[in-house]
Formats: sequence, structure tokens, C-alpha cells
Amino acid sequence: MKQLNDMGLFVEVVKAMNFRRAAEVLGMPSSTLSRRISALEKAIGLRLLHRTTRKIELTEAGQVYFERCKRIVEEARLAHEQLGDMLAQPSGVLRVSLPVDFSVTYLAPLIAEFARQFPLIDFDLNASPRNVDLVGEPFDVAIRMGEPVDSLLIARPLASLSTHIYASPDYIEQKGEPKQPADLSHHECLYMLKANTWLLHDDTQSHHVAVSSRFMLNSMGMVRRFAALGMGVAILPAGIAADDVAHGLLQQVLPEWRGASIPVYALTETRLLPAKVLRFIEFLRLHLAAQPA
Repeated sequence: MKQLNDMGLFVEVVKAMNFRRAAEVLGMPSSTLSRRISALEKAIGLRLLHRTTRKIELTEAGQVYFERCKRIVEEARLAHEQLGDMLAQPSGVLRVSLPVDFSVTYLAPLIAEFARQFPLIDFDLNASPRNVDLVGEPFDVAIRMGEPVDSLLIARPLASLSTHIYASPDYIEQKGEPKQPADLSHHECLYMLKANTWLLHDDTQSHHVAVSSRFMLNSMGMVRRFAALGMGVAILPAGIAADDVAHGLLQQVLPEWRGASIPVYALTETRLLPAKVLRFIEFLRLHLAAQPA
């Protein structure tokens, strides 16, 4: 990389035919510039410039080297300009793996707004509970809820979703309303897979509650739906429960208690990301942080 940088310095010296003027253009001391060119000549093994106190001239080898370097430096300049254009207005296909329920409730409106802001980006969105292989499959980024399990991936935090306890009015009418966390052990509770211990907390204390259910579910949408159908009590992010609460299908119980917050991450294989992916992650982080708790 240093030799490539020195090629660019050499081109500027030849264009100016003067070390002092070239150094002014480059914003570096002429003595440093002279040493870098001397080191370049030593690395190549050929003299590139004839230097006198009054002027510099290209050697034959220097003329050949300049013609090659000039094209390389120009290509590099154009590449940086194009990358700058991409950063200003990202383009291409953005391939994203998304969790089903979270993407429908939280991400769909945000992705629609992002698409309006960046009309040159096309979208390949895959909503699935499956943890895709970011190394072996052609995804740019995966959005995941919960703590990352693959330490080889780069995890960028996007949000932390607060959760609350909900039940349907029909369920409360039939089974009664829990008045304290310990009461939940006597209720039908709906949860994801084997999350059969709930950690609840209020402003001053925490409480672990062992819960049970007739249903083993792998979808937060199914948890919400079964709760709305009166099949049990559920802990849900406020945004996912909001529509059913607004329509009277769910109501908050134990309102002074909250469930454990759910972290949301953007996972990538590498830290070196194209502009379309960086802008997407930054957009989600900014707007998810603004979501109501």
C-alpha cells in the first residue's frame, strides 16, 4: 500500500516538475517528499528522475514508469469518486434476513420509508424464523431479536424492546386477573419455546416466576394471537401488542411489572460493509430508538 501511495506522489512531482510545488499541492514538506521518491527509486532499483539544483527531468525508466503510474493513479481517483457517489446515493440489491413478526410490525413501515429515501436500492427481503448462514448464503445483513449466539458474526445493537404482560378480557373474566407476579404460576402462560421462567421487574425489584403452558410456540405472532383468543397470559413487546390493545382484544395486566427487555441486533459477516448496508443499519438504529416503549 505504501508503494501505491508513493506512486501517487511521484505522479504529482512529475506534473509539477518541481519538488517544492508538488509538496505544496500535497500538503507535505518537500524534504519528506524527496525522501519518499528516493525510497521508491531504491525499491524499484532504477533512477526515475535526474535532479539538479534548478530542475528535475525524467529518466527513460522514469518516463515509462510515469505513463503507467499516471493511469493507475487516475483509475484510483475515479474509483474513490464512484465510491463517494455510492455513499451519497447508495444503490444495488440489499439482501436482508428478517424475523417474521418483528418485521411485519416494526420493520415494514421503516423499510418502506428507507426505500423512499434511497430509490436506487432494490430489496430482497427474506422473513423467516431460521437463522440464515451469513457466510454461506448471499445475505448482506440479518436482523435478529435476542442475544447473538454466533460469536464469529459482527453484532450491531439496534434497539432494546420493553415488554409488558397481556391477556384478553375473556381470559380475565374466566380465569381472574393476576394481582402479583406469583399468581402467574397458577395461570396458563404463553411463551416462546422453552422460556418457562419469566423474569419480571418493577422500579425497585425483580421476580422470577415459573410458568407453564399447553402450547409450545416458536412465533411471537402466534403467542400474540393465542393470547388475543383467550388462551393465556403473554409477555409481548408493546409494539406487537398495540393493535390488539387498541381493538380491545388484549389488555395489560400487572401494569407496574415488566418483562425482560428484548435486544435487537443487525448481524453481518464483516465490518467492511457497502454503503447500502451501512445506511440501512444506521436508519434502523435511529428510527427504532424513537419507537414508543
